[in-house]
Amino acid sequence: MKNKNFVMLMLAATLISFIVSVVLWFAMDNKQEAIFVGIWVPSVLSFAVLLQVSRD
Repeated sequence: MKNKNFVMLMLAATLISFIVSVVLWFAMDNKQEAIFVGIWVPSVLSFAVLLQVSRD
């Protein structure tokens, strides 16, 4: 159960950063900030995988 909560937290973090990136790109027309925040998505997923592998 503990592992499932961690996975859901990491997926929520990536979803939030993706949504913020899309809002910055289309609604606020801040393209550089949108790209910066968009880079967080693979970074958070990679960090989550690293933590999962290091736990085992």
